[in-house]
Amino acid sequence: MGAGQSKADSDEKVFYSETPIQFDEDVVNHLTDSSASPSPSPERQSTIDAQIRTRIHAELEHLRQQEEDVKHQIELALEKENLDRERSLAGEESESEGSEAGSVRNSTALAGDLEELRTKVERFQSRQALSEFPAVQAASEAVVSCYKSHPTTTLDCWKEVARFKDAVSSVEQHYIDSLRS
Repeated sequence: MGAGQSKADSDEKVFYSETPIQFDEDVVNHLTDSSASPSPSPERQSTIDAQIRTRIHAELEHLRQQEEDVKHQIELALEKENLDRERSLAGEESESEGSEAGSVRNSTALAGDLEELRTKVERFQSRQALSEFPAVQAASEAVVSCYKSHPTTTLDCWKEVARFKDAVSSVEQHYIDSLRS
C-alpha cells in the first residue's frame, strides 16, 4: 500500500544536444512551401479528379458487364435445368400413358402458342365488339373524320365527341344491365 507513488512524475525531461543541427536551405524552403500549400494546384486537382472519375466509370461498366454475364449464365443454367426436368417428366408421362415421347412439347413452346392464341382471340373480340355496336362505331368514325377535317380547330368537333360519349355510355349501361339479370 504506500510502497509506490500513485502519480507519475510530471517533470519533463529535456535533453540538449551539444552538436548544432543545420539543414540545407533547399530542404527548409521545400518544407515551408509544402506546408504553405498542402494541396495540388487547381489545374492538377481537376486533372486528378477527371482521371479518378474515368477510372470509376470504367470499373462500374466492367462490373455491370460482369453482372450481365453472370445473369445470362444463370438464366441459361435455369432454362437448361427446367428443360431437363420437363423432358424427364414428359418421358415419365409418356411411358405411363403409352404415347409417343415426341408428341409432348416443352413449356416454352406451349407458352408461345398460348400467347399467339391470346392475341388472335383479342383481335377477334375487338372486331366483334365494334360490329355489335354500330352506333358506337358510327360515332367513332364521325369523331375521327371531324378531327381530320379540322386539324387546327379540333374544338369544333364537340358535337361529334358528345354523340360518341353518349353512344359509349348507352353501351356501358346495356352491359351493366346484362350483368344484373
